[in-house]
Amino acid sequence: MNWTSTENDRLIQAIFAIKTPDEARRFLRDLMTEKEITEFANRLQTAELLSENVSYSAIGLKTGLSSTTVARVSKWLNGKAGGYRTIIDRLHHHNPIQIRRGLS
Repeated sequence: MNWTSTENDRLIQAIFAIKTPDEARRFLRDLMTEKEITEFANRLQTAELLSENVSYSAIGLKTGLSSTTVARVSKWLNGKAGGYRTIIDRLHHHNPIQIRRGLS
């Protein structure tokens, strides 16, 4: 995929322009289906759980994601781009108790 396309740059600019959680909710709801939003939320949760060394099977049970998707998230979490790692670190910095709840 060409990450430097005009369309992708515009989407990144739009995301960067979001100022509040409410704006983010409204934008995501307009941009994606509810199922897509849930899928992406589950992938982020999976990355958080993987960073806490939770097993693939436990993550699959909690999120409903397939082992293939969990493995793909793990690959991206530990890959060069570092997107998941950056966001997880920032979320943990802003709200460490909520992130560390794991499977509870």
